[in-house]
Amino acid sequence: MTLQAALPRELYVDPEAFVRERDRVLLHEWTCVGRVADLGLHEPERVAVVEVLGESMIVTSDAGGALHAAYNVCRHRGSQLFPTEPGLPPQLCGAKSIRCPYHSWTYGLDGSLLRAPHTEEGDLDPPEFSLHVVGVEAWGGFVFVHPTPRSAARLTESVGRATGTLARYDLATLVTGLTLTYEVAANWKVIAENYNECYHCGPVHPELSRLVPSFAGGGVGLDWDAGIPHREGAWTFTMTGTTERSPLPGLDDDEKTRHKGELVYPNLMLSASADHVAAFTLRPLAVGRTAIDCRLLFHPSEVEKASFDPSDAGDLWDLVNRQDWAICESVQRGMSSRAYTHGWFAPMEDDSADIRRWLLPRLEQPGG
Repeated sequence: MTLQAALPRELYVDPEAFVRERDRVLLHEWTCVGRVADLGLHEPERVAVVEVLGESMIVTSDAGGALHAAYNVCRHRGSQLFPTEPGLPPQLCGAKSIRCPYHSWTYGLDGSLLRAPHTEEGDLDPPEFSLHVVGVEAWGGFVFVHPTPRSAARLTESVGRATGTLARYDLATLVTGLTLTYEVAANWKVIAENYNECYHCGPVHPELSRLVPSFAGGGVGLDWDAGIPHREGAWTFTMTGTTERSPLPGLDDDEKTRHKGELVYPNLMLSASADHVAAFTLRPLAVGRTAIDCRLLFHPSEVEKASFDPSDAGDLWDLVNRQDWAICESVQRGMSSRAYTHGWFAPMEDDSADIRRWLLPRLEQPGG
């Protein structure tokens, strides 16, 4: 049996390696920052202030509903346009323009400079003082930003596989019915690799393995394109394996009884059940600390019912999540030992090597 070497220790535990990875790779990728509707951006003239890898950014919808994004930095003297502190949740508000609280320089929702008081007699050229642009696009009801838009590939390159395998779930129409938030003492790659394999499911997730028996077999031969079947009589991810909610409209016969999963690098994990989709957004905070938002997405017709209760799905996901986070934190502690140099991938973990295949070419690019 051939084992493949995993990423070296420093990429999980060294603060300097984390900064290098952030600056050379993550700040040059499309990053999911949440749902369009949850950020209020499904309506015109709205503003959401979000934090991405230590950078504060403004995402707006203009009067016509088009999305724009920029760094939360005034072009005059560098004041934050919306004062905020690291680690805070998104700030949401309505606005027709953005005024700096320091000297009242005012910007349009597209980032253009509208007014700079007491500069009328100078030679200030407004187009040269627009806000520093951030790339922004929506896919599947999610908002993605690109901190370095000049080097941005098309978002479709990142979401291409998920666009195909999850097409019938119609992600853009789903609405958030429940949000679970966590802070995990582990590197974001530990969490992504754990999500990307089921070798651990038998030992770590006994309840989940009873619901989906093939998960207990180490993840060998799982056909994720077709979906993974549940046990007899079960068809969704809830504590009982059933629910009173209807399957999402448009699913094929397999999708009404099976489970699918996708990982959109670097920070969006999607687990699709017949009646809901669990969407995990990873927010790396430090080399050994990651914030996670787990949103359970349902069809709006179900959420609008007076009887809507997502707890059957929420209880299972919270149980499974906490099992995952606990083992990921144990992995992080083990990786921090002087005895650890790098891990190994067994054959059934081959998909987990994707993080290596995804990261290393980007990390080694000159001038990243």
